[in-house]
Amino acid sequence: MLYTNLKHIETSANHAKIISENKNVMVICGRMDPMCIPVYQIAEEIENEYSHVQFYDMEFDNPESNVIRSLPEVEGFMGIPFTIYYKNGKVAKATSSIQTKEVIKNILDKEYALTVEV
Repeated sequence: MLYTNLKHIETSANHAKIISENKNVMVICGRMDPMCIPVYQIAEEIENEYSHVQFYDMEFDNPESNVIRSLPEVEGFMGIPFTIYYKNGKVAKATSSIQTKEVIKNILDKEYALTVEV
């Protein structure tokens, strides 16, 4: 288990349920290492700003995380964490390695833009 304040995904079945039941989901798949910890911390810091997005982590070395590690969108990724942005059950964006708060917020704003119905 990852020692973050994010909600944890521990099984592929749980992963499937979460992305099918929530419109906007960000999953950070990594380890407790220097490249991943800053990304978890950023997600923890901004989670309240994005109440329309569900934030999760998943342990990279868990065999169950193959559901993320085998995505075509991550083919060729060389660094962790793999950060997957799901919209309506499909991958909207995938990134790897350390990210800044600005980069993450730009992705969230673009992929999960709130629209006002008139």
